[in-house]
Amino acid sequence: MTNDVVGGSPGVTAIAESTINPKTGRPAGKLQGTLLLIGSCLPILGAVLLAPILPILSKEFVNSPGADALVPLILTIPALMIAILAPFAGAIVDKLGRKRVLIWALLAYAVLGTMPLWLDTLNMIVLSRVGVGITEAFIMTCCTTLIADYFHGNKRNRYLGLQAMVTALAATVFFAVGGALGAAGWRTPFWLYAVSIIVALLMLGAIWPVQQSEDGAERQARKLEPIRWRSLFLPSGVSIFGGVVFYTLIVELPYVLDGLGVTSTATIGIATALASLATAIGAFLFRWIARHGVKLLLPLAFGIAGVGMLIVAFSGSVPVAVIGAVITSFGTGIMLPTLVTWAITRLSYEQRGRGTGLWTAALFFGEFITPLIVLALTALTGGLGPAIAVIGVLSLIAMIIMRVVLVRVPQPELAVATN
Repeated sequence: MTNDVVGGSPGVTAIAESTINPKTGRPAGKLQGTLLLIGSCLPILGAVLLAPILPILSKEFVNSPGADALVPLILTIPALMIAILAPFAGAIVDKLGRKRVLIWALLAYAVLGTMPLWLDTLNMIVLSRVGVGITEAFIMTCCTTLIADYFHGNKRNRYLGLQAMVTALAATVFFAVGGALGAAGWRTPFWLYAVSIIVALLMLGAIWPVQQSEDGAERQARKLEPIRWRSLFLPSGVSIFGGVVFYTLIVELPYVLDGLGVTSTATIGIATALASLATAIGAFLFRWIARHGVKLLLPLAFGIAGVGMLIVAFSGSVPVAVIGAVITSFGTGIMLPTLVTWAITRLSYEQRGRGTGLWTAALFFGEFITPLIVLALTALTGGLGPAIAVIGVLSLIAMIIMRVVLVRVPQPELAVATN
């Protein structure tokens, strides 16, 4: 077993694909990986937890000016803030350090997330959600960057796959929890944001700052290593469309099932859970299939997702629609870890925060615009089914384009042995 320098950064060593804590001499392991995976789930908490109480909020603030537009923003505005701020969050993370920014972001997340417990106006609640989105941009960027800092080669692939898997499972759990807590009142689900205080305290002792072997003054004085942004344009651009493909059925599947005559929220919940499980399975398999590289995996993921969407679009029964949703979700489960690994593999330690921020912004921007795209396509095509079919066809076209482009343009390997 040998020590390797990671990302060309002196003082950042890895043994058996894990970075060493210079104070303890111990490599990053399950504790660090688990905490970072938990932290990665918090932005999903913001997106899913409140979905079940939106009808209640609409009734609560029915007399508030602009309620029809502002109530949905409670759910979607954090994703927009992540899309806008994640690149800047990445630069701050690279400059100030991952741990410091992450701990403060987690504490701010708890304060801002629980503010609606005491706020009485819709405008102030929406404003607090803007703050939540800002903290989520830092949390998501820091957690993904630290996973890339702490783990390398196949182990990094494993944790990035687990990140997509765990967030997919968390989405299902949070949806159910949000519905259950919402039954006790529309304010009750906001208490769950306080859990980030516990996460911050655990990370305070378990996470260490991975940094160059230089003192603080030198680190503050140096300029950040420049990034060849052009090399990230393709992964980021593809990730915007990947976000649309990923989020389409998350948003629209309940409406598809409603159109097929399903009125039971329990049935819709089961269907959503099956799709989320398929996403998790696809992401879990990434560790073993990553060796095939982005040239194969990304076209494969778009192809599977496209076929699944076409099945959903033309389904005439609930079982067929659910099968299509499961196929699509399995494809997106492969897609997400492939996209993030593709984006960050080419980056050194000093570049990784900014690169991860740009990728995070691209993905969440795709998610934010998904309802708008589906709404426009529905108006254009005359129905939700044809709109989903268009996105499915575009996914299949993306499969062909990605295969051609990735074969012609040299790409870094997704799995690199370090010992």
